[in-house]
Amino acid sequence: MTAKVTKSKIRDFAFNLLLFALVCGLCGCVVRDTAVFLTPEWPPYDDEVGRVYYQTKLKESTSADVLSQIHIPKQELLSQSKSVVASYGQKKKGYKRWFKMVAFDEDQLTAQRKYLFIEDERPKVLFVEPWEALAFDCEQVLTPEVLGKPYANENARRIEILRWMLKSFRKDVDEVSEDNKELEVCGALVNQAIETVLVKLDSVPAQAIRLNEKRGIKFEHINFDKGRIQMVIKDDIATVKIRLGSSVKKLVGREM
Repeated sequence: MTAKVTKSKIRDFAFNLLLFALVCGLCGCVVRDTAVFLTPEWPPYDDEVGRVYYQTKLKESTSADVLSQIHIPKQELLSQSKSVVASYGQKKKGYKRWFKMVAFDEDQLTAQRKYLFIEDERPKVLFVEPWEALAFDCEQVLTPEVLGKPYANENARRIEILRWMLKSFRKDVDEVSEDNKELEVCGALVNQAIETVLVKLDSVPAQAIRLNEKRGIKFEHINFDKGRIQMVIKDDIATVKIRLGSSVKKLVGREM
């Protein structure tokens, strides 16, 4: 009796093992892709990627200061023009990509604009988070022409400053994208998000008053489902923060 039970268990085990092998053979690509998200995250970590952004001080940091810190050798590609420098990287088989970019005053060679972009497009598998997400941070020195221009009211002023910052960002991306088209692709995602916000603000300008609130303005995004944007203006420096997808969830109860 015992021998029969043992043989039965062996047959069941062998059948299950064969079935498992068959499923893996048919869905090998899925298993391999899933394994990518189950392995530990490798450097560079987000903190390391963003370090140069937070260490760069507008109107103070020089091009020499930034160039010595912005590039992570063997993990990023460096692109630069006469006044803009950018460092781009990707990992997870292209599912995650990022760039840091700084633009300088051509005469004084001090930082005038800085950007940090991190996108993670990992698919929704095995209830693992974070899912697809995008974070974009930007600081720009506003010109006297922008600050001194007459506006109908404060909301109109904020909307036009955001529009001017988008134009400056596009120009900076164009400066370096010939050297790396991936920068242009990433820039298009940021452009799409801000354009979506501008359409919303042009429709209801009164919403611009919320741009400087802790969690900014909520908006719908065609690729990442949901998003938030915050813009804070202090003296002649404007700071914009955008969060899309699952990164919005992390903002609950926090400042951007």
